[in-house]
Amino acid sequence: MPLAGAVALAVLLGVAAYVIMSRDQGCGENKVALRVVASPDIAPAITKIAAAFNKEATPVDGSCAAVAVKESDPAGVTNSIAGSGATAGRFDADLWIPDSSLWVAKLRSTPKGSGISAPVGSIARSPVVLAAPKPVVEKLQSAFGEPSWSGVMSAANAATPDGLGRRIRVLPLDPTQNAAGLSALLAGAGVLRAGGGGDEQLVGVLRQLSESAVNSPANMFATMGKQSSRAPIGIASEQAIWAFNTRNNAGQIVGLYPAEGTISLDYPVLITAKDQATRNAAKAFSTALTGADAKRIIREQGFRTPDGKGGAGLSKANGLNPAMPRVINIPEASAVTELSQAWSRLKLGGRILALLDISGTMALPAVGASGDRMRLISQTAIEGLKLFPDKTEIGTWIFSTNMNGKGVDYRPIIPVGPIGGELEGTTRREVLIRSLQQIRAKKTGDTGLNDTLAAAYDKMQAEYEADKINTIILFTDGVGNDDPDGGISNQEILSKMRTEFDETQPISVIIIALGADDASGRRQMQALAKATQGEAFFPNNALEIRKVFLEGISRRLCAPNCNAAAQ
Repeated sequence: MPLAGAVALAVLLGVAAYVIMSRDQGCGENKVALRVVASPDIAPAITKIAAAFNKEATPVDGSCAAVAVKESDPAGVTNSIAGSGATAGRFDADLWIPDSSLWVAKLRSTPKGSGISAPVGSIARSPVVLAAPKPVVEKLQSAFGEPSWSGVMSAANAATPDGLGRRIRVLPLDPTQNAAGLSALLAGAGVLRAGGGGDEQLVGVLRQLSESAVNSPANMFATMGKQSSRAPIGIASEQAIWAFNTRNNAGQIVGLYPAEGTISLDYPVLITAKDQATRNAAKAFSTALTGADAKRIIREQGFRTPDGKGGAGLSKANGLNPAMPRVINIPEASAVTELSQAWSRLKLGGRILALLDISGTMALPAVGASGDRMRLISQTAIEGLKLFPDKTEIGTWIFSTNMNGKGVDYRPIIPVGPIGGELEGTTRREVLIRSLQQIRAKKTGDTGLNDTLAAAYDKMQAEYEADKINTIILFTDGVGNDDPDGGISNQEILSKMRTEFDETQPISVIIIALGADDASGRRQMQALAKATQGEAFFPNNALEIRKVFLEGISRRLCAPNCNAAAQ
């Protein structure tokens, strides 16, 4: 028996030695270098998995893969491959692991990225949730009850400044730089539309959020610590909250899970290698990323595995819910592209010249509001100012007849400039409000609308700024042009607008006509607006004014082809 045991042991040792030697000989000195680029949040986990994979020396076509992991921001990689935006240099990796398939969808919608391979799988999940400092959670719950995207969208809507926005400060992540920010906007927009919300409501939200967006979770968490009368609520991935609390205090930031469900970051794996040997090595490593040890490492780093299971760090004590939240699927690529473009367009600066009618008919009583039409016009403009961010450039003219000497029907009041900038010892916004509050109708004045519009269009053409949305907003009561001195006729001004409008340098005319009940006057104003890819609005009372402004702002999403889009 001892001899038999010794023989058996020798045989086993021989087999083991053969396996080891075979593996070593299979790898030899010929190793395939596999360059992996991963999103910074998951890169530490991928590095650990790669170290184990390299140590294991798994044979691949007679060689072994030597995996090197580098972290890189997914937005930068997307721009680099697509050749758009501020790139992060040349992308030369063999395998890419961004934090979300949203980047893949955006990339594949571009000419240079259209040929990129589809992901071979997904290795992790991290739901996008609401985030708040633990001390303010009760305050937030009393403000809008159960956490929800609908509550956040309401608090962030520029159209309802007297609503939840007075008590809650929403801190979004810039969706052009952060997939969690884009996921939140997609989820919120979906909930808004499902509830019957239109473009003007979405524009109100996007306009407001674009002013408070931060570029990283770290900046968002830091901003939350600033003193404010409004309770802060932010957007973050579950893993980002885990990481922050791990570095600081457990449960310092609490994840609030929206009742409607949420979109998760899904960490897709894309093989980008060109030669077959490297592609085979990438496939082997991709398989290793889904193994039991890899899943353990991924959970230890605050992620969930694709089945929704998380590690011990996802606990209520750490401000998180171990149960997987309700799932909202990632929208189609077209929805991603549409919302991304909407955000970018609304982020463009605006350059606006406002023309205010102060002719005699403006002294007539207003409909649906106290005072005369002039007062309603000024209130309308003041309301509209609330919707424009400080960087928007605005100036004003008033018009009637003979306002600046005989035959000159307009008079500049405030030069075009940033409304948040300094003017007369205060901000331009305050000067505009004060001017609008003091404006009065010229009771004996006629309406020199056509000459005024022609001069304003010439000025805006001469001072056109390509990086801004250039617009003329005309406030009137809709009576039309009745200049006794003649001036430009209705047909002549319409011909000028049609001839001079340039889609490469668009200047749109938005007309807000209060109390306009003359059919021919309405047709003329509609024609003027249409000629410049603008729009004419005819609100009946003060309650419709804010909606009109939001609709006007929403035209940024289609300019300069708004008329074609409506057909």
